[in-house]
Amino acid sequence: MLKRKKYVFDTANLQFLQHRRNLTQKLVRFSLFFGASVVLALFYGFIFQRLVGSPKQELLEQRVDEMKLKYALLEKKIDYSTAAVADLRSADNSSYRAILDLPLIPEDISEGGAGGTFKFGDLSGYLNTDLMMSVRSKFEDLKTQTNIQYNSLNELKEKAAEWKEMWAHLPYIRPVNVTMKLGDGMKFRDIHPVWGSPKWHFGQDFRCPIGTEVHATGAGTVYFAGNENDGFGNKVVIDHGYGYRTIYGHLSKCNVKRGDKITRGDFIGLSGNTGTSTGPHLHYQIDLFGEHVNPLWYFEDSLTEEEYFQMLDYLTKP
Repeated sequence: MLKRKKYVFDTANLQFLQHRRNLTQKLVRFSLFFGASVVLALFYGFIFQRLVGSPKQELLEQRVDEMKLKYALLEKKIDYSTAAVADLRSADNSSYRAILDLPLIPEDISEGGAGGTFKFGDLSGYLNTDLMMSVRSKFEDLKTQTNIQYNSLNELKEKAAEWKEMWAHLPYIRPVNVTMKLGDGMKFRDIHPVWGSPKWHFGQDFRCPIGTEVHATGAGTVYFAGNENDGFGNKVVIDHGYGYRTIYGHLSKCNVKRGDKITRGDFIGLSGNTGTSTGPHLHYQIDLFGEHVNPLWYFEDSLTEEEYFQMLDYLTKP
């Protein structure tokens, strides 16, 4: 296609002459054309970016969405763990801490009051600052609650070990075979069978023939073994700790000596009829911090003879 030429009428020569632009006119025209092209390109680029978006921006938005999803999943895991820790705390309070006589853990444990407005200042200024701060706050709360629960577990373990040791020492079984019938218990006697005068009886008698095996009712240390001429005849006294002492009186033979370490169920002597006694029997007495307590409060007779000796065999195994 031929380039269109432009002509102008020259009035001086009365003829048409071809019009030619000078350099300035050409530069001005080129500048206008180039400027219009740039503006048009920017306009179309803006419209395209608004409607379609750039690949880089699309990738960034995709990564932001992925991070949001990860934070949402992390928040759910934290919520689940927090609920699990709360269940453990509730179980501790309702069962273990109550049984072991420990103070309860408050139900409204939070982050402990630390921090403030700028506690998570390192997370400010980001596109999803509120989301990140929320998850971080929940995580800090969970960490505090977990530490408290961990300390509670250690406290429970220590207390349980103390209680296990204490229960091993307390006088909690029958001293003789369950087939041995009960005699006089802890009561005030209007007439003592030997002295004939009113007198308290501070223990529990068991009607057992001479030579019946007598067993320690709790772990401890032999405080005395022998005869003190105090009416008990041959006797064994065991110090169980925790304020408890047990006395086994009228024995025909002591099988232990002072200072021996005793385990519940150990064979400590044979019943007899020594001391102030009107017939073969065992006098069994429990003192708590020097005060006499009823031995019947510390054992029950629901075991069979076989079960009783199975229990003794289990207790005395090394």
